[in-house]
Amino acid sequence: MSKSQAVHRVVPFPRLRQVYVDTLHLGHRKHTVHALIEADVTDARRTIAGYKARTGETLSFTAFVLTCLGQAVAGNRYMHAFRNWRNQQVLFDDVDVATMIEVQAGDERFPLAHVIRAANKRTFREIHDEIRGHQAARKQQPNPYERLLPLYTLVPGPIRRLVWKALFRSPHLAKRNAGTTILTAVGMFGEGAGWGITMPLYTLGVTLGSIVQRPALAGDQVENREYLCITLSFDHDIVDGAPAARFAQHLKELLENSHGLAG
Repeated sequence: MSKSQAVHRVVPFPRLRQVYVDTLHLGHRKHTVHALIEADVTDARRTIAGYKARTGETLSFTAFVLTCLGQAVAGNRYMHAFRNWRNQQVLFDDVDVATMIEVQAGDERFPLAHVIRAANKRTFREIHDEIRGHQAARKQQPNPYERLLPLYTLVPGPIRRLVWKALFRSPHLAKRNAGTTILTAVGMFGEGAGWGITMPLYTLGVTLGSIVQRPALAGDQVENREYLCITLSFDHDIVDGAPAARFAQHLKELLENSHGLAG
């Protein structure tokens, strides 16, 4: 058998992936800088595990991170600022966080964004319940985006990308349809630490990587602690290094203090 006749199969390019291609094209145009940090989430994970042992309910770790992220962004609203067509910066009071939830599209499963509104004004439990409710709804109802995808892909690529650009240069439209910042989790990378590097459309994008165990000093004893690998991606046109570092420290403190999990 010649190389040109090697066994292979051809499958259609998923329509939903075309949405990602268009948004990544826009994100690639931003002047993004990344910060790779770690946060000790041992106490938070123990609290969640203890609650499950007592009640049988698995609390959402993503909801915990969203609770902390909402408070951290509220502490410096430039972290989710939008730059409009008049070259002004719009700072919203509500921190609307888009988070990726996996849904079914035909025979494929893809993550789609679900916006947690006003994450800075809500409790961990409220955010947890919304995530669980949305996951349950997507199992019972058809994917509402699938029927629109054929129409979307009929539009020429340059026009689609122009629409995305216009959406994110209109702060109120962007907030209403896509939130003001994004949190995504790329999961575990096997053994050891792992970070994900993304190209977000927002001024701030937060990517959760793996959780790694390593020995650390706790009081007078050395014990294994769990560290969450986090990538913070900032639009350098809006956010400078010093405020970005302060934001990273604030978020880290909230996570390490198990913010929102008390009680």
